[in-house]
Amino acid sequence: MSMLTPPGMGGKKYRITGDRYPRMRRPRHRRRIVLTLVATACALGLAGWGTLQLIDVFGGRGSSAQASQDKQHCRDSGKTEAAQAKAAEEKMPAPGTLTVNVFNATPRSGLAKRTADELQKRGFKIGKVGNAPAAYDKKVKGTGVLLGPKAAQDPLKVLATQLAGAQQKSDDRKGDDLDLIIGDTFKDLTTQQNAAKSLALLTHPSPVPAADTKC
Repeated sequence: MSMLTPPGMGGKKYRITGDRYPRMRRPRHRRRIVLTLVATACALGLAGWGTLQLIDVFGGRGSSAQASQDKQHCRDSGKTEAAQAKAAEEKMPAPGTLTVNVFNATPRSGLAKRTADELQKRGFKIGKVGNAPAAYDKKVKGTGVLLGPKAAQDPLKVLATQLAGAQQKSDDRKGDDLDLIIGDTFKDLTTQQNAAKSLALLTHPSPVPAADTKC
């Protein structure tokens, strides 16, 4: 009996014909498993890289770099503000260097003398005191007019701290004297305390901090 004859078949012989035979194939689900593992590894790698970036930003290098930039910005701003304040201080003249002529353009008597005495107490030099010139006599409707040469813009600002609401004008005069012409609505000079504050802000301006960085 041939080994190809199954038992109980009575000795009959069977022969396998044809060229087809069973082939061993890999199960299809194994490929899916491999792809899933690769995708998972990529996702974990990206997550780890993102975590390191966040750690750098919130706990290390990012904040350190930003802090260094902020400090440099503050130093630069501080130097600029200090230079500006120093320039303003040197630019503005002191009251003691200014000579002021006080004129009264109103019908009320005694205003020029009283105002001149008060200005002198505050450190200004006093020049002429009397009635206003014809061009201004009884023609100044506000608190007053401050007159000076065209190059005396800063001296006029210093004098303006003493008389709120006064109009500042320039003319073609030769000297450096300033004129304070008292107008119809004049009652008194700015209080000495408020005038001193205005003068301090004018000669020592407060530095303005940077808007985008806290120094």
